[in-house]
Amino acid sequence: MDIEKALPRLPDPLHPRDSARNHHPPRDSLSTDCSFNTLVNDSSRPSRVQKEPLSSPTSAPCTSEQDVFPQRKRYLTVFGAFLALFCTFGQMNSFGTFQTWYSIHQLNDLPSSTISWIGSLQLWVFFFSGSAIGYFFDMHGPTALMTCGTVCFVLSTVFTSISTHYYQYILSQGILFGVGVGLLFYPPLASVSRSFVNYRATALGIAAGGSSLGGVVYPIMLRGLFDRVGFGWTMRINALMSLVLSVAATLMVSSPKTSSGSNDERKEETGRSSFSKYLIIFGINDSRFLLLIFGSSLVALGLFIPIFYLSSFAHDILGISSSTSFLVIATLNAGGVVGRVAPAIISDRLGHFNILVPSAFLSGLFVLTAWFVPASEAEELFAQLQTHHDSTSTSVHSSLAAVLVFAVLYGVCSGAFISLINPCIVKVTKDVNVVGRRIGFFYTVISFPSLVGGPIAGSLLNSEHGSYHGMILFSGITLIIGSLFLFIARLFVDNRIWARV
Repeated sequence: MDIEKALPRLPDPLHPRDSARNHHPPRDSLSTDCSFNTLVNDSSRPSRVQKEPLSSPTSAPCTSEQDVFPQRKRYLTVFGAFLALFCTFGQMNSFGTFQTWYSIHQLNDLPSSTISWIGSLQLWVFFFSGSAIGYFFDMHGPTALMTCGTVCFVLSTVFTSISTHYYQYILSQGILFGVGVGLLFYPPLASVSRSFVNYRATALGIAAGGSSLGGVVYPIMLRGLFDRVGFGWTMRINALMSLVLSVAATLMVSSPKTSSGSNDERKEETGRSSFSKYLIIFGINDSRFLLLIFGSSLVALGLFIPIFYLSSFAHDILGISSSTSFLVIATLNAGGVVGRVAPAIISDRLGHFNILVPSAFLSGLFVLTAWFVPASEAEELFAQLQTHHDSTSTSVHSSLAAVLVFAVLYGVCSGAFISLINPCIVKVTKDVNVVGRRIGFFYTVISFPSLVGGPIAGSLLNSEHGSYHGMILFSGITLIIGSLFLFIARLFVDNRIWARV
């Protein structure tokens, strides 16, 4: 018997038959090398996945989230974004506390509409800076931007502590503060959007939950410190706290490197004109994105009015002391913690647009019902309170309870909108390399309605001699009309009513 024939034959990599056999990986490797969603969602090229050899050198490798970005870095990025939004957007959500304080102390000689320009400038500068920050993020990543943001944010708080005139508050707490918030807001959220695919909305919701939690903590902390150590030292303590949190967030946040695309995509990109490139990057030629911007602009026109004026409403109409009225804003932001996290988790299963649209609609509906009705009753009771204090005080406190219920409901719905708008932007963006610029451009556009919303509400308040009816109607109607345009954008994405969009 021939011993050489009896032994099993070992594969020879130089043999044509063996090299061809080794050239193709087993078909079962799809379950380990590629994420299921990547294969299923790539509906634009189904035949290419089936017909091309799995080892074709021209096909891009399919990797999972774990392969693209380590799990530890992804989780640290989410936590860093949480800290950044806690100290930045959390303070911005607490401007109602400053509005009430300024109207009683430093700026008591100015009308509410004039004081509200400080908060409106915060929002406008923060939103308007989005395009430039998004561009630099796509080019250089988050670290340098967040470092600059830390410097601007801390300096703005220090300068606010020594301000005495209105223009000084405009420069420090309005403009410089808005720049610092923008530099600490966009890079971490864009990094989270790049780091997650399957659970992007959940990750963004957890990060956005920091802004609502900050909106609960800061009003209570600031109001307590105002009475104990004064306004100046309160802001300096706040600056030290902001420095620690911002530095920690900057060290934690990182972003995965994105590929530059295939050879065909690079050739197509090179062949385009500069004008057409900008149209694609900023979504000008995408009707879905334009409808999303238009609807969100209307929503932004009325979204921040309750945040700015609910505390003043409790003080002026319900007769609640300034040391207690700030709890209304804290209650609203407590509802926002739930609204930013829970709907985001649900939307990963039911669809981002499917939760965004009803959230915006319910925000307007609650303004027109749960705030307008108690406001009407409270204003009538407040007029009677001047002559019948004992008989109406119980009714006033019941109106306060109704307003607190509204604050929770509005916090949940408005928080859901703020949390889900970024996943919806990413959903209508095909190229992940331009996510930062697309998100930044979106916020730049809605900066203008955010700027004028607060002053318009203040003007309505002054024109009606302290009545909040016009302001509440304006806020609720703009929210509902904006939600209708968001629904149209959702139909442009997928016109099937029950589709997961």
